[in-house]
Amino acid sequence: MSFRRYILASRSPRRLELLQQVVHPTLIEVRPPASADEAGFDDCQDLAAIRQRLLEIARNKAEQVRTALNAEEAELHERPRTLLISADTTVVITSHDQSPIVLGQPPENDDWRETVADWFRHHYAGRTHSVLTAVHVTTPDGRLGDQVVETRVTFRKDLERWLNWYLLTGEPRGKAGGYALQAAGSVFVERTEGSLSNVVGLPLEALLELFADVSLR
Repeated sequence: MSFRRYILASRSPRRLELLQQVVHPTLIEVRPPASADEAGFDDCQDLAAIRQRLLEIARNKAEQVRTALNAEEAELHERPRTLLISADTTVVITSHDQSPIVLGQPPENDDWRETVADWFRHHYAGRTHSVLTAVHVTTPDGRLGDQVVETRVTFRKDLERWLNWYLLTGEPRGKAGGYALQAAGSVFVERTEGSLSNVVGLPLEALLELFADVSLR
């Protein structure tokens, strides 16, 4: 079964750019969730709990948009073949006692530079961290699928010489973990293990698998 439109429940321009690589842009409609509020990770004690929370956030984004779509389609007496896509990405580092710590986006106030510099110096330099994305697809009639994808990213040890320059670019703002793998942040990366598009915010390999799975139901 093919879909006549793909709705992206996201405010992220990076996710839209990635989706346009596998779906024709004319078939994509962007519908951000009504609320930007999301559950936090403070009560997540292990990686399994973090994965589950990511799924809950992605599903909630989709549900907000799906509810609005169902109301519109009922009013128009029309139900086009629609696939709704949502996702949530976060960075997870390991503390000295081996417990996971979630790094979301840097603060929006003027403290973001200090926060990102601390992340780079104490959590990234010469170390490996995980980027997790929960991707969720659903149809208005309730067929759904989701998956959490993990990519391991290792940073160089000698990042200090580029750190001030990087902070001056302003790129870390609004980025999970405070860097963009697909842009200037790539200078810090020594190696990656797993999906590159996952680090940007939308794992295309998993997304295509979910497209196929939902289409066959």
